[in-house]
Amino acid sequence: MGEPMISLSGVSKRYGDVIALRNVNLEIKPGEAFAVIGNSGAGKTTLLRVVSMLETKFSGKYVFKGIDAKKNPEEVRKRITMAFQNPVMFRASVFDNIAYGLRIRGVNGKELREKVESVLESLGILDLADKNARKLSGGQKQRVAVARTLVIDADVYALDEPTANLDAENVRIIEHTIAKMRKKGKTILLATHNLYQAKRLADRVAYIENGEVVEVNETDKIFESPKDERTRRFVQGDHYF
Repeated sequence: MGEPMISLSGVSKRYGDVIALRNVNLEIKPGEAFAVIGNSGAGKTTLLRVVSMLETKFSGKYVFKGIDAKKNPEEVRKRITMAFQNPVMFRASVFDNIAYGLRIRGVNGKELREKVESVLESLGILDLADKNARKLSGGQKQRVAVARTLVIDADVYALDEPTANLDAENVRIIEHTIAKMRKKGKTILLATHNLYQAKRLADRVAYIENGEVVEVNETDKIFESPKDERTRRFVQGDHYF
C-alpha cells in the first residue's frame, strides 16, 4: 500500500486536566479499513477529531499524505470527512442536509442531484429525500449522517460509532454501504465498541485505553492472539463497557 496516508507521532491531547490522548503513534495506510476499539471515554472520538483536524490544539506530529497537518488544517479538512455519533440535523430536508457538503465544495446542478440520490438509494432512504430531517427516527437520522459523510469525494471517511444504538436492519444497511466504499479504494477510519463490527469491516484494529493506543494489529490477530493483556481482557469481554 506504499506510504501511510495518516501518520501520528507522539500525539497527545488534553481537555483541561483530562488527558484524552497519550503519546499516540499510529499509521493508517491508503485504502484500508482501520477500526479503533475501546470502552466509552477511551479516546476514540478524540482520535478521530484530531485525524479530521477538527481538533487542532494537540502536541506531537501529524502528517497527512506527506503534508504537515498542523500547518495545513484546511487542506486536511477538505480531504477527510467525519460522521458523528450524535449527528445534528440542519433545519432542512434530508436532501438538503446531504447536499450541504457538496454545495460548499462547488458542486451543483445535475451532478449534485445524482450524487445525493445515489447515496440516498444506497442507504435505503431515497423516499425520505423531501422529509424534514429533524423529524426522522434515530435510525433514519444516523443513515442521513452517514450519507452526508459518504456523499463527499474524500480521501478518508472517519466514522464515529456509525451504528450505535441502532436496530439490526439499520446496522446491516450502514455496514453494507461502508463495505462498498472500501471496495472503491476509500480509506475508512471507524471508531466502535462493537467488536463484531470491527471484525466484519476492518483490515487492522487499534485498541485504545485511557487515551493510549495499547495495540495495533491485523484484525484476526488482535482478536485471536492479542499481544497485550489489556487488549486480551477487552476482546474477551472482561471489561466490555
